[in-house]
Amino acid sequence: MTKSTGLVESVKNGLVGAVKGTGDIAKVTVDTVSSTLSTVLKDTGKVGVSATDAIADVAGGAIRGVSQVGGHLGHAAKGTVVGVLRATKHVGTEAVETIDRTAGSVIHHTAEIGGELGHAATGLVEGAIHSAKDIGVSTEEAASAAAHGALKAADKVGSTALDTVRHAVTQTISGVKVVVKEPFKGKDEKKS
Repeated sequence: MTKSTGLVESVKNGLVGAVKGTGDIAKVTVDTVSSTLSTVLKDTGKVGVSATDAIADVAGGAIRGVSQVGGHLGHAAKGTVVGVLRATKHVGTEAVETIDRTAGSVIHHTAEIGGELGHAATGLVEGAIHSAKDIGVSTEEAASAAAHGALKAADKVGSTALDTVRHAVTQTISGVKVVVKEPFKGKDEKKS
């Protein structure tokens, strides 16, 4: 088993047990992602894992764990963004980039398991909005970063995924009108 696979499985199994115990998917996801990623980031130099890879693996474990217990992937996505931002302690521009990368990982893993991409995309934006004040950015900027990362990942999956995610993120979410930042050129823009 690779280090990556081990981390995904560790997060997945931790979430499965905790969700069965409490039923609060969002809180369990935040706590599990935050604590696991904090530990991994402290050890990144020792084990040769990059922060980007660790975030992707933790996001994958969160999505797989919540899916395994039949939970709502929107809650898992929201909890993943909040948990990653708490663990990395990123603020400002660095946090915006982290939201973008995290959103991409969540959409990638959601697509891999055949999960509902629209729910995951909406949850990502909700998590970014929830965290905006703590990371020193506007709610609009945080929401835009989540939408951008989700759309980039959905574009790699295919046109149906891109359409689903675009529909989910180009509306008002948690009271914030989401505006997708440029330069996102998905399949629809290329056809025009």
